[in-house]
Amino acid sequence: MEKLSFVGLGVMGYPMAGHLANAGYAVTVYNRSQEKAAAWVNEHTGNQATTPAQAAADADFVFTCVGNDDDVRSVVFGKDGAIAGMKPGCILVDHTTASPKLARELEAASQRKSCGFLDAPVSGGQAGAENGQLTIMVGGQPASFAKAETIMTSYAKSVRLMGDAGSGQLTKAVNQICIAGVLQGLSEGLHFAEQVGLDINAVVEVISKGAAQSWQMENRSKTMAEGKFDYGFAVDWMRKDLGIALETGDEFNASLPLTALVDQFYKDLQRRDGGRWDTSSLIQRLRMGS
Repeated sequence: MEKLSFVGLGVMGYPMAGHLANAGYAVTVYNRSQEKAAAWVNEHTGNQATTPAQAAADADFVFTCVGNDDDVRSVVFGKDGAIAGMKPGCILVDHTTASPKLARELEAASQRKSCGFLDAPVSGGQAGAENGQLTIMVGGQPASFAKAETIMTSYAKSVRLMGDAGSGQLTKAVNQICIAGVLQGLSEGLHFAEQVGLDINAVVEVISKGAAQSWQMENRSKTMAEGKFDYGFAVDWMRKDLGIALETGDEFNASLPLTALVDQFYKDLQRRDGGRWDTSSLIQRLRMGS
């Protein structure tokens, strides 16, 4: 089977790399915190590298999953970066939610090494990564996608090629724009129900059977009502993603007024020490007085 490298063992990367090992692939991991990589190796069958370049050496595929554009550049470029260690024919797959501009930059750098590249941001959160139920939206060349698709199904329920390099990141931006709008509407609806004295659980049970139903309502309304906000994607990361969407929107003359507004609402939560709360905490901003 193919030799794989996985760079970045955070809350998403750690279980994703684990699924690859469990599927029988030979996996070499790298993480900036070497202790995290050592813990992964103790839990799974695989090897630990001391640099991304060492991890990528002799690999058929290199997967990266880190925080943002700068984090990707730090593990991909330079003498110790993954590209420096990649052999011709290797395919770099970046699962980070990053900018479309970076995706095109990574594709060009990969091509100079006679390698392939795919930008492949994921949706489904930590639970999706742990359960192997992620949705992956991919940008890149069809030939590279055809080679990588089966491997990615080790931790995904859906993998789809959306177009050229950057298309995966553009699709992820659409995903985050939609989520932001739905969560603000859900927050206002639940806050209204609280203020007028309705039973929130009863309200949700009724309206979730109709047109108001959403994944966020089904999975977050109960914890929102209880004021618990440690069940999902953090506000800090959502602001990073919405920033990418807004910047790209400006570039392509796409009007995103609601997204810009909700981004500022998340900024309010950061100012109130809510940066690590999950994205459903928009309701807390209303409770605290917007």
